[in-house]
Amino acid sequence: MSTTFVPAEKTWLARMGTLRQVVRQEVVAAQLAEHLKPDAPRVLDVGCGQGTQALRLARLGYDVTALDSSEQMLESLRRSLAEEPAEVRDRVQIVRADATRLGGTFSPGCFDAVLCHGLLMYFADPGPILTDLARMMAPGGVLSLLVRNADGLAMRPGLLGDWSEALKAFDDPAYGNRLGIPARADRLSDLTAALSGRGLEVFTWYGVRVLTDTVPDDAPLPGTEELTRILAAETRAGSTDPYRGVAALTHVFARRP
Repeated sequence: MSTTFVPAEKTWLARMGTLRQVVRQEVVAAQLAEHLKPDAPRVLDVGCGQGTQALRLARLGYDVTALDSSEQMLESLRRSLAEEPAEVRDRVQIVRADATRLGGTFSPGCFDAVLCHGLLMYFADPGPILTDLARMMAPGGVLSLLVRNADGLAMRPGLLGDWSEALKAFDDPAYGNRLGIPARADRLSDLTAALSGRGLEVFTWYGVRVLTDTVPDDAPLPGTEELTRILAAETRAGSTDPYRGVAALTHVFARRP
C-alpha cells in the first residue's frame, strides 16, 4: 500500500483548490462536525494525506494523530501546520507509517475517533484494515469512513456517455480513478456487515459529491455566492434519499457501543 498512491501524489496536491476537491473536503468537514464529540478529543486520521481534516479538527481543539506513509504528503501537512498558531501545532502529532501497521504503532482503544478517508479503495481486501481501525477505538468511539460508492459506480461514466464503463460498473467494483490508479469501490451493505462483525454499529451515513462529480478535474472555484449554493445543494443531496445512494463517495459513521 505504501507505494500505491506515489505516482499520483503531485497531481492530487495540485488539484486541492479545485471545485471537486473543495466540495469533498467542505462537505466531509460539515458531516464530521455533526458527529464528533467535543469532549472526546483524541483523533486518529489514518491516511491523512495533506491533512485537511486533521488541521480543521486541531483548530477546533481536538488532539489529532495524523498518519500517512507518504513523506511528500506529510511534508505538505507540515508546511500548512507551520502557518498555524502554536496552540494548533501542539495538537497535531505527525506519524509516518503504513496503514497496515496500525496494530504495531498504537495501543488498542486509545482514540475517541478514527478517520479513514479515501484509503479503503486501494486495498483489494479491506478486512484487515477494518479490523485494525476497530481495535484503535475506545468504548463509545466513532469511526468515520469515506469510500468510493459501488452502488453509484455507474453514474459518472453513464453521465459522461462512457457506456461500456457504465455497464461494467454494475457488476465489477474495480475501476480506474481520475488519478490514473486502479482502485475498488465498496457497497454500504457490505461495509455495514463488515463493521458489525467487528463490534461496530453504523448509525448514519451520507453521500459526498452527488451533483458535482462530473465537473472537470481542473474546474476552478466559482465566486463565494455560487460556491455557497453548490455546497448547500451538495449537503442537502448527501443527506437525502434517493440522491445520497448514488453519490460518488459514501461517508459512513460507526460507533463502538
